[in-house]
Amino acid sequence: MTVAAILTAAGSGTRLGHPLPKALVPLRGERLLLHAARGLLAARTTAGERVEVLVVTTPADRVDEVAALLAGVLGEADVRVEVVLGGATRQASVAAAIAVLPHDVDVVLVHDAARPLAPPSLAARVVEAVRAGHAAVVPGLPVVDTVKRVGPADGSGAERVRETVARTDLRAVQTPQGFERALLVEAHTAGADHGRDERTAVSDDAGLVERLGRPVWVVRGDDRAAKITTARDLALAELLLAEEDA
Repeated sequence: MTVAAILTAAGSGTRLGHPLPKALVPLRGERLLLHAARGLLAARTTAGERVEVLVVTTPADRVDEVAALLAGVLGEADVRVEVVLGGATRQASVAAAIAVLPHDVDVVLVHDAARPLAPPSLAARVVEAVRAGHAAVVPGLPVVDTVKRVGPADGSGAERVRETVARTDLRAVQTPQGFERALLVEAHTAGADHGRDERTAVSDDAGLVERLGRPVWVVRGDDRAAKITTARDLALAELLLAEEDA
């Protein structure tokens, strides 16, 4: 059987303040999606298993460009690569990628190009957890900040604190997330009607599994898998790569 990875790269990334779609923004001279793809393809489990199929979602006007970029960089890799048109939401984009997976794929990683520095060891850890019998697996880190639930704002814009949430059991979830293919398909099929609109779509695939009432398991995440959302995040990623190269 085969491990596939879906790399979501169809978002606009308006909060980043860059004219390019986020996944095509350069990070030390290389596009975010290429950093992310290389990390996925470099992953090896202790059993030697690796990603053999890579499906990348992209904006409608960037399909050819992304395909050419991937061919130029990953052309020598022993991996099947396909670029598909993304949907109106992240959930819809993942569903489009699932639809083109080869029949022999039984484990699927879903990763965001906005997390370009996620190390190969993280993807390997997630795959190993799925192979160990956990059908839905997410990497996560303990929440270190104090978290408060708030109520509606008053006329001045201030929000009243409703409660302080105990952070002991809280995890900040990352990608890549891993799933048995059958469960991921079931979850997306059940949630398809909500996936076309940002107001109802889930923010990660594990959320769809949770809606089915099926268990989701957490493995140790990695600080390097931080998400790039703002220009500051991009600058921090540049510094991290500079430190690693020093």
